[in-house]
Amino acid sequence: MFEPVIPQVSARIWQVGALCRAIADALQARFNPVTVRGELTGFSRAASGHCYFSMKDESGQLRCAMFKRAATSLDFAPRDGELVEVTGRLGVYEARGDLQLIVERMTRAGQGNLFEQFLKLKAKLEAQGLFDAARKRPLPPMPRAIGLVTSLGAAALHDVVTALQRRVPHIPVVLVPASVQGANASSELVGALSKLYLLTQSGQGSEADLAYKKSKRFKPVVDVILLVRGGGAMEDLWAFNDEALAHTIASSPVPVVCGVGHETDFTIADFVADLRAPTPTAAAELVAQPQEVWLNALTHMAQRMQDALTRQLDRQSQRLDGASARLGRPSNRVAEQQLRLAASGQKLQAGLRHALARRQLHLDHLAVQMPQALQRGMQSQAQRLARATLRLELLDPHLVLQRGYAWLSDDQGQTVSSRQQIYVGQAITATLADGAVDLTVVNTQP
Repeated sequence: MFEPVIPQVSARIWQVGALCRAIADALQARFNPVTVRGELTGFSRAASGHCYFSMKDESGQLRCAMFKRAATSLDFAPRDGELVEVTGRLGVYEARGDLQLIVERMTRAGQGNLFEQFLKLKAKLEAQGLFDAARKRPLPPMPRAIGLVTSLGAAALHDVVTALQRRVPHIPVVLVPASVQGANASSELVGALSKLYLLTQSGQGSEADLAYKKSKRFKPVVDVILLVRGGGAMEDLWAFNDEALAHTIASSPVPVVCGVGHETDFTIADFVADLRAPTPTAAAELVAQPQEVWLNALTHMAQRMQDALTRQLDRQSQRLDGASARLGRPSNRVAEQQLRLAASGQKLQAGLRHALARRQLHLDHLAVQMPQALQRGMQSQAQRLARATLRLELLDPHLVLQRGYAWLSDDQGQTVSSRQQIYVGQAITATLADGAVDLTVVNTQP
């Protein structure tokens, strides 16, 4: 049988980089620009401002990069699990040979209207004061019972019950199930919370409830309520963004802890509740101090009470011993007072002797210093007298006359110090250093 001969065609050998560039060119020619819808996952923003993330759906996943220039135009904060639409260019990152979408624009998809409704309701309730910090109440340190609202089929129920059983197995948990997703979820949540409110202190405080409290159907008093659900997209959590549910939470007679979704998920119920927990498990841990903590506290308090009682007994025993000693032997008290009196007398005598000796030493010291002080005083007075005599002698007018001056006086002894006081022919006396001379005025000159 004749067999045709098939010519052998040798395959082209590519360089790795060249093949990556060829694939990139093929993608550029066939797809770009491209718009993709998917769920964000692994979103991160680098210090450079570039954003790196992946988009996924039920059948695939695509690596994406959004450089700083495009990221600055974002009008929202992207989060993992959010449904978005992106527009960009497909290419190959040659360094790793990965398919990569370079994103130029990103918008929310599917939940844009929901998010707008969320913001409007949030603003409305905030204006009504439902989010005020002043109305938030502290959690009870040891609740008598814990109310729980969630779905029977939710994983959050298992997480919460496991945490409470581990930490506070002695505290009863009252579960009122309700749907946490779907059209009727909000109304079921409102009804479940209303049922729990009847089990609080205010719901059972009337006299009409006394018979009910004594019956076997009576349930423990609920002091705190947990409203929990696992994570999901915004439409999955939409039941917790209901206005009626928000007012129901705000009217709760006991604190409400809301643990809905993941740590990054926020609902209206989170803002209205007295406390928001990042996860259902965290909500359970917030209201349940571990049993060991309270047992240790009780042990510590018991030890303190024992120590206080022991100290009190010791003090009272000492007082009793002292009173017994004083009452049984009064002679001991008298002897004690006599000893104290004798000691006081000895101290008084010693004090007097010491004071007299100190005075005598002071007198002896003064007797030694007095002659010296008297001599110094006389010398000082003599020096003062000599200085005064010298100053007085310096004021003696005869010293002036000895330098050739004369003192003129008229026949009545009045001093003549001006030519206007004399006249021609007047007799005057000139007192000199060694005597006086009688003179007659012959002439006056200016």
